[in-house]
Amino acid sequence: MNSYLLLLPLIVTFIAPFAILLTGKNQNVREGVSFAAAALAFLGVACFIPDVLSGVVHQVDLFTILPGITVSFCLDGLGIIFALIAPFLWGFATSYNIGYMRTLQEHAQTRYYFCFAVAIFGAVGVAMSANVFTLYLFYEIISIFTYPLVAHHEDEEAFTGAKKYMVYLMGTSKLFLLPAMALTYVLVGNLDFNLTDMVHGIFRNADGSYKTAIAAANPWLIQLTYVLFIAGLAKAALMPFHNWLPSAMVAPTPVSALLHAVAVVKAGVFSVSRVILSGFGSSAMHDFGLSLPTAYVAAFTIVVASLIALTKDDIKARLAYSTVSQLSYVVIGVAMIGLTYNGSDPNTSAVQGGLLHIGNHAFGKITLFFGAGAIYVATHLKAISKMNGLGRRMPWTFGAFGLASLTMIGMPPVAGFVSKWYLLGGAMTTGQLILVTALLCSTILNAGYFVPIFYRAFFLKPDPEANIEQYKEAPMCMVVPLVFTSLVSLLLGIYPQIFQNFIQAFMR
Repeated sequence: MNSYLLLLPLIVTFIAPFAILLTGKNQNVREGVSFAAAALAFLGVACFIPDVLSGVVHQVDLFTILPGITVSFCLDGLGIIFALIAPFLWGFATSYNIGYMRTLQEHAQTRYYFCFAVAIFGAVGVAMSANVFTLYLFYEIISIFTYPLVAHHEDEEAFTGAKKYMVYLMGTSKLFLLPAMALTYVLVGNLDFNLTDMVHGIFRNADGSYKTAIAAANPWLIQLTYVLFIAGLAKAALMPFHNWLPSAMVAPTPVSALLHAVAVVKAGVFSVSRVILSGFGSSAMHDFGLSLPTAYVAAFTIVVASLIALTKDDIKARLAYSTVSQLSYVVIGVAMIGLTYNGSDPNTSAVQGGLLHIGNHAFGKITLFFGAGAIYVATHLKAISKMNGLGRRMPWTFGAFGLASLTMIGMPPVAGFVSKWYLLGGAMTTGQLILVTALLCSTILNAGYFVPIFYRAFFLKPDPEANIEQYKEAPMCMVVPLVFTSLVSLLLGIYPQIFQNFIQAFMR
């Protein structure tokens, strides 16, 4: 297959926002553009599936900025997962947006759809980045164009939340990610990811020698570079760089779904995965003692965020802290790559579990936010304590919500079970009891804050004063996407090979 076809999904998602602006006066055409672009971008990525599964890595160098600094794109087993998920879920999010935005008669809908489309463009660009420089460009595009989405309501609360959102994401990228990129260039001589060697990474040659004399003389600089990368990728929401995420819940619920399932946080954990696996590799993670501290920070985030989620009565706030916790499953999995007896023997079980959770969490969490939005549109309720008996009036919404909750908990046969199975297996091989305990505790805590929602909706008697008989399901264009995405999370649990084959092709 011609490698230049890699540019098709990027071209489609680049043109789509401008087409949305041009057709903004006709809302049916405007939203039709989003549907068409999502389908074309998805198909543009999907046509590379056979090559990726056979181990072929396509790459296109678009242009050179400086020697060793290029704008380059690639597609391998890791990148194709995120590159498929983003446009696929964009189509269902568009259907959901129609019901949400029109029913609530939201203002500035063309701006909203424009920024939504640019965020998907950024997500596809991150997924297909072949080097740190390209990844940085698209990472920042996502931050800039999701700001108007977070501030959409244009009130004091929205601007406060959006300000914190930008301070965290842009601040960390400028303070930490840019210096990490500069240090990488000094230590390596270029910014290209190593797409074929997950052991030696970019700082060392295949024989284990350092790429440059500077790296050989100052190996501690590699440790500093790593710390700067992890701190600079705040979209992964590792504590203490997580607080932007709950604050961004002032955005409309479909934006929250975009932030938590499709573009923003997935760009964060994908970038962390790419930096660890295609940047540092198992050898550097092992030799420089980087794996265990990262895994401990992720384990801390998993448990503490889950405990905070237990205290939240607002459904979006509970889902926000759930996201903070769940994202660290990806980080803890890929971080364990170096926690083996030999740095040349990657902890493949843990890595598979972490990478599987990128896709598994996406479908589960977008369903949960779709469900929260459908509840709000139909009832204007946000407090979980006021949802007693509501499942009887909205069985499809709460049924899908319950199924997606099982993915977060990690119950069979849904997708989250597979992720946690591999993660627990990988953690047990390391002999690190703290990591095993954190993963097991998180499952109990997840059940603690998700089961009561489902239980209240179907098994508790409604408050007579609530008059729930007045409520019914949200518009079908909202309910159908959330039911579908919940069924996909079930399908991914029954057939985990859908993503697993990509991961195994990447790890060959």
